[in-house]
Amino acid sequence: MKRLLIIGCGDVGLRVALLLRARHRIYALTHNAERVAELRRCGLMPLFGDLDHPHTLTGLAGLAHDVIHLAPPPARGHSDVRTAHLIAALGRGRSLPRHFIYISTSGVYGDCSGALIDETSPLRPQTDRAHRRADAERRLREWGARTGVCVSILRVPGIYAADRLPVARIERGTPALQPQDDTYVNHIHADDLANMVVAALHHGQANRSYNASDDAPQKMGDYFDLVADRFSLPRPPRVTRAEAKTVMPENLYSFMSESRRLANGRIKQELRVRLRYPTVREGIADTNALQDPPHVR
Repeated sequence: MKRLLIIGCGDVGLRVALLLRARHRIYALTHNAERVAELRRCGLMPLFGDLDHPHTLTGLAGLAHDVIHLAPPPARGHSDVRTAHLIAALGRGRSLPRHFIYISTSGVYGDCSGALIDETSPLRPQTDRAHRRADAERRLREWGARTGVCVSILRVPGIYAADRLPVARIERGTPALQPQDDTYVNHIHADDLANMVVAALHHGQANRSYNASDDAPQKMGDYFDLVADRFSLPRPPRVTRAEAKTVMPENLYSFMSESRRLANGRIKQELRVRLRYPTVREGIADTNALQDPPHVR
């Protein structure tokens, strides 16, 4: 039975484990002792370790045939030392993983003024978080080229699911931008993302990136309107960009400064992915999408 190591096994990691548990012995790294019992109940083998403390990662060397890296980068700086620590730990074993899947962010493209972009577009990260993700991609590409590990990168936009919809934001009455000022956003349902991760394990090419997005980029305000209508809530009020700068939190306003539309042909052609929810409208309309997220048992 193949051995799989999941780094950062939260909601998406558990969805992946549900799809792979029949053919894999699955290990999950956690730095939270309170999660050990939960992971065991889900049928996973918990490993205690902290990416911020390299000495806790010695047990990872030579452990797994495949690795899925879902853990976030550090909260500060432009470099991802957590990924650097992980690579170093894996490199101490007699054997290296055959496949390494890294979950990055579409934020590495920066602001594209609403243009449709594919994976050949240059990386122009603007936020510190995006810089850290771009740094992790660079480290992993160099490591894969040097060692022969097949590194595949999924650039993920906004993930949504039953418990990842902006209902509370809409209930608070937080405004959205008026249409002429609004920005394009991209989404992927957590179930479709889990399927993409599995597809990348089977079909992902070495040092290859993939836009892990659905088929329908849309304006941010239109997304909020869809969620509001689904839950019978008032639609958010619309404001100008100048007004938004004074009434919105700085982090939210900063998020609205980037606009891009992701082309996702590569995930369909190379990874052979078939989306369950091609659009957000279908995802939030499906009653299954609004149930509690699945857990491994």
